[in-house]
Amino acid sequence: MCNYKIILGSQSPRRRELLAMLNIPFTAVNIDADETFPEHLQAGDISAFIASKKAEAYLPQLQADELLITADTIVWANGQMLGKPADEADARRMLRLLSNNTHQVYTAVCLSTLHTSSTFIDCTDVTFRALTDAEIDYYLTHFHPLDKAGAYGIQEWIGAAACTSLKGSYFNVMGLPTHRLQEALQQCRE
Repeated sequence: MCNYKIILGSQSPRRRELLAMLNIPFTAVNIDADETFPEHLQAGDISAFIASKKAEAYLPQLQADELLITADTIVWANGQMLGKPADEADARRMLRLLSNNTHQVYTAVCLSTLHTSSTFIDCTDVTFRALTDAEIDYYLTHFHPLDKAGAYGIQEWIGAAACTSLKGSYFNVMGLPTHRLQEALQQCRE
């Protein structure tokens, strides 16, 4: 396994939970990074760019014996990026776009030490059945989708009630492709 102390640079309770599932000791830190990206980037390249920016923001604090994990997740639907919704109206717009449609969830993970950095991207295809306005309203009223890419959490009611197909990693849709991260950490050497 990895010879470094693991630092997870994420405010996401889901990412912290998923990394803990791998039974790897880690310390979680919050990173405040600019998440803007060049307009020409598309799909997974957006999440890779942002995950790298998060790493760059923390590098001045990184110690020689530490490995930093940063990640970013986006939803890509009909040729457009859906990040975290700005407000409830934006969340409603996103959920209507995802209704009766297949979209991609991209999560990029950046692994950084003081001397190296590498990034990988995982993609999962997710299909939702048609959602009624009443179902969208129910989800918005009873859950908190404003902090989630694409305005939904697959692990919540909407995933159980509306997801008809998932091709790829379920944990990637939650925000961390644990199978790929486990492989990367096994290859990590000091």
